[in-house]
Amino acid sequence: MPIEFISAKSWDVNLLGDDFSGLNEVYRELANEIGIEKTIAVFNLFHGTQISFPTRLFSKEYTHKAIVNEYDGKNVSLLAQKYNYSERTIWRIIKTTNKK
Repeated sequence: MPIEFISAKSWDVNLLGDDFSGLNEVYRELANEIGIEKTIAVFNLFHGTQISFPTRLFSKEYTHKAIVNEYDGKNVSLLAQKYNYSERTIWRIIKTTNKK
């Protein structure tokens, strides 16, 4: 069964203006960040679904590959800061990846 699509045009977004106080909290926060039209698009995609966003934007595999590619033998501290990992974790990633 297809998901019913509710376009931004079918909502009276002009009625809202910049006052999003009538929206539920999560949608109000989104509307303030990305605008009402994009918020309605997010609503259309995910309404009724419980979503948990990972704390990291990029996948572990992608990040590990980037760390190994950027490692020059002396920049463990810099990589740890850049990727928000401990130096010990950076060393473990380098060792583990080099064994493969």
